[in-house]
Amino acid sequence: ISAELRQAQEEWEAVEEIRSGLGGTSAGAAPPISFNEALQYFQTADLSECRKKVRATVRRQGLAALVHFLFGPPRLQPQLQGERELALAMAQCGLDDNESVHMRILQTIYKKLTRSRLGCPRYGAHWEELGFQGADPGTDLRGTGMLGLMQMLYFVMDSQMLPLAQEIFKLSQHETQARFFQLSLITLILLQNFPFCIMSVNITRIVIQALREERLSRECNRRQQVIAVLNDLYAAAFLQLYRVWKWQHKTVADSGFLLKELELSTKRKPKQLLKSLAAYVNRSPVADGLQQPSPPSGGDEEINFTGVCDLQVELEGEARLI
Repeated sequence: ISAELRQAQEEWEAVEEIRSGLGGTSAGAAPPISFNEALQYFQTADLSECRKKVRATVRRQGLAALVHFLFGPPRLQPQLQGERELALAMAQCGLDDNESVHMRILQTIYKKLTRSRLGCPRYGAHWEELGFQGADPGTDLRGTGMLGLMQMLYFVMDSQMLPLAQEIFKLSQHETQARFFQLSLITLILLQNFPFCIMSVNITRIVIQALREERLSRECNRRQQVIAVLNDLYAAAFLQLYRVWKWQHKTVADSGFLLKELELSTKRKPKQLLKSLAAYVNRSPVADGLQQPSPPSGGDEEINFTGVCDLQVELEGEARLI
């Protein structure tokens, strides 16, 4: 690119930033941040107040405690406890407008999902387009805190995960994608779009709960890592949800049931989910193209559409898909 063309591009981007309200040294003009850089920030930041709010493990009493001791997963090794506490502390850390790293994380997620070189204002309807519930993403992070954003950051900044993240985000935005069902004389149009970021927050909440219940100790001990296991399980759960959502033609009305099923799979079969993710990353014949899963038993049974409110789903925290 010639010097004149480069200068013209820089001038045009400056104009666009001014029009977007991002001039000067705002977060929108800050460079993208990698997951490792953001993690190093949290490793050195003062999270003492956040650590006080951490509920380390799920308490069991009586017979449940005995069964868990005899037949439950192994305990996390002592050298991994610090990393576990850091992850849980990040989940208690709220989004802070005064922390430049927090703002860079938010802006990087926006740029990667929208494939834009420009940032965006801190508040606005553009966050709803990404799948948050309102103009302020911070209000949707209750129960997951900055860990919710950190896992999104991992999803979009890891070179192996980015194609999957973009495919899921693409499906979430496809409001024109529809299925037609002829029921008597009524034709129903069922849209498959869903709020991407709220779905992501719900998956992070599921992963946090699995960690607190010591469901991931065996895998963490094997790999001698905690946060990396959490990130991979998050991506694996999102992959599983994506496959079911796309190929079984699910809609937002099915989200409560699907999240509950995903929570059970994440807690009971984390190793199986992680193997599925590894197959996708390695582009095995099973995973390449995000293969359509086998249909549920019953073959020709009609799909039942159940409202979220009818399912009494009890995920931790206050944020909900809808």
